[in-house]
Amino acid sequence: MPFCTFEGIEGSGKSTQALRFAALFGERALLTREPGGTDLGRGVREVLLAPRAHPVAPVAESLLFFADRAQHVGELLRPALAAGRVVICDRYVDSSLAYQGYARGLDLDALHHIAAFATGGLRPDLTLLLDMPVAEGLARARSRGGSPDRLEAEEIAFHERVRAGYHALAAQDPGRWRIVDARGGVDEVAERVRAAAAGWPW
Repeated sequence: MPFCTFEGIEGSGKSTQALRFAALFGERALLTREPGGTDLGRGVREVLLAPRAHPVAPVAESLLFFADRAQHVGELLRPALAAGRVVICDRYVDSSLAYQGYARGLDLDALHHIAAFATGGLRPDLTLLLDMPVAEGLARARSRGGSPDRLEAEEIAFHERVRAGYHALAAQDPGRWRIVDARGGVDEVAERVRAAAAGWPW
């Protein structure tokens, strides 16, 4: 099952590196993202990331991400995999575990159950974690200009918990995860990604 996901904190360069990685596979690749890989998902993405005067309850936030994910799996991911395509996704279930579980404090067992229901058990066989210090990632994200989105605007302690959550997840499943140093230039990081994914799809 050639299904690869990119994960990481804000500003880690996931989207750029996912695009570069997908280009290696040409037309065989499907590059997509969460939230926002479908028409329904684009509406959910706007709701989730737009700055708001009133906070979004963590459970509501989590369920919105999983609603997007359920549509994404049914509409795009499973059909593409069934057709033999290489699927590369910018964020997936592990983002919910890191952001809403480790950072927001929601029950991880409950999130795993919701994930199984929303995805029908669809799991990636490779996850590339683009890793860098939080302060550097946030500085990079904010250097892009414009107002930070709702998650980017969280306090630094929140993002530290996200990063720690990713490392905890990677330690639990080392066969699937590869940690890639996301510091440095785009080309330099792209070479690290290729080295980390050597031999994939298996």
